[in-house]
Amino acid sequence: MTVPQILDELGGVSRRTFYRWRELGQGPAAFKLPNGELRVWRSDFRTWLRQLETAA
Repeated sequence: MTVPQILDELGGVSRRTFYRWRELGQGPAAFKLPNGELRVWRSDFRTWLRQLETAA
């Protein structure tokens, strides 16, 4: 998933908030492409969301 896709799925979370979560180690696992863009496997995104739900 691209960052815009993730932000869309999260219902309008800002790009800055997403990157701040990553800086704090609270975002989903991601990897960088050779061009520097971040990608997240959909399965990792879903796992991250489930972890948030159980923590709430």
